[in-house]
Amino acid sequence: MPDHHPAEEAADEAVDTDRKAPQGSGPEPAVNHRTAPAAGPATRVAAPTDRTPAASRSVKPRAQRALRRTLIALPVALGVLVAGSYTATALLDIPSPPVLAQLLTTEPSQQGDLFDTRTIPASATPAPLPVRNEQLPATVPWKGKRIPAEQFLATTHTNAFLVLRNGRLTHEWYRDGVSPTTRLSSWSAAKSVVSLLAGQAIEQGRLRESDRLVDILPQLKTGGAYDTITVRDLLDMTSGVDVPENYNEYYPLTGTARMYLARDLPAFTHDHRDLQFPPGSQGAYRSIDTELLGQVLAKVQGRPLADLLADNIWAPMGAQDSATWNLDHDNGDEKAFCCINATPRDYAKLGQLVLNNGRAQDKQIIPPAWTKRIATPAPHNVDGWGYSAQWWHPPGGNGKDYSAVGVYGQYIYVDPVSRTVVVKLSDYGDQQDEKETFDALRAIAQSG
Repeated sequence: MPDHHPAEEAADEAVDTDRKAPQGSGPEPAVNHRTAPAAGPATRVAAPTDRTPAASRSVKPRAQRALRRTLIALPVALGVLVAGSYTATALLDIPSPPVLAQLLTTEPSQQGDLFDTRTIPASATPAPLPVRNEQLPATVPWKGKRIPAEQFLATTHTNAFLVLRNGRLTHEWYRDGVSPTTRLSSWSAAKSVVSLLAGQAIEQGRLRESDRLVDILPQLKTGGAYDTITVRDLLDMTSGVDVPENYNEYYPLTGTARMYLARDLPAFTHDHRDLQFPPGSQGAYRSIDTELLGQVLAKVQGRPLADLLADNIWAPMGAQDSATWNLDHDNGDEKAFCCINATPRDYAKLGQLVLNNGRAQDKQIIPPAWTKRIATPAPHNVDGWGYSAQWWHPPGGNGKDYSAVGVYGQYIYVDPVSRTVVVKLSDYGDQQDEKETFDALRAIAQSG
């Protein structure tokens, strides 16, 4: 908005009066219709016939000056705002203003394109999924009633929906604009993938659940209770680190939302070492736990997470397509707590890998002991639900199913009883009716 300069405007009015007086026309009537002063020699009211041209001459210069001031002030104001915003984002070490603006207009499933990435190549020996077409049940439960399955997918803004039964792709659905080769963001479903990497590191003897976080990352030592956090605490979300989950658009620079934008994740974790409760005493969902776990894995393995995923899971399980993992900055650290971008069928293969006790393509990729660990709820619930090693155990059902879950409606659901994997990738919002969605997924799994 252009600046307002009363002194300059008063000077302009004085110039106008001097300029108009010789022409014999006085000031125009005030628009607020207040009583005008009596006419005198210097304030003669002009006749209608000669007032019009005088008014035109009087208004036009003022309009031109106002326009000129606007044209000068607007770029200056915009320049100050832009410069200020760039300075602010630089000081906060978060993405530039154009990227932040794009985040507001880009669907969550595609936001991975806005950040730096590290590539996870497709397997050199891809394993296409065998197909056996089956129909979804006509209706599924939804909020106390039954609705058509197609309505469930539309209501929850689903982008891709796949069902594997006994290792066969029985149903595959995509909304318009999405295809089997479209990469979609995992959001927090990536946490469950980090769990698989942790299980491998433990099997290799590079890591133990009893290891203390600060013994692996000594730069995080505080001399206090924080130093007692173990790998087990990070896996089961019992660390107590006080970085709240926050997806509120009005508070984008706090909690997990701030971590999502951070361009230096090690610095972020170092700066956030306060505790909400003593480590190991209770469960609370905190994305920073997975971020710390990812940093631990990168340290003990000596390699970036994306490279570990590429060589130790993606290639041997026969992933059909390449994927990416978002970084905090170019050639930086993976956002371990979120943000793998992969195709729906390869997400389905991850679910099938877990369902098959860690085997794929006649190889033992994930230790059987780790898939058992995932399938067994840990002692502490997390926000009222069962949880174990970065996998959710939703209440109800047969008590045997579990799932990777990502905000905005991402699911890699595993039901060992019916031998079913369901992948649902969505843009549903951060309050995505998770319990109701699980009711629908269970009905689909049990319909076969």
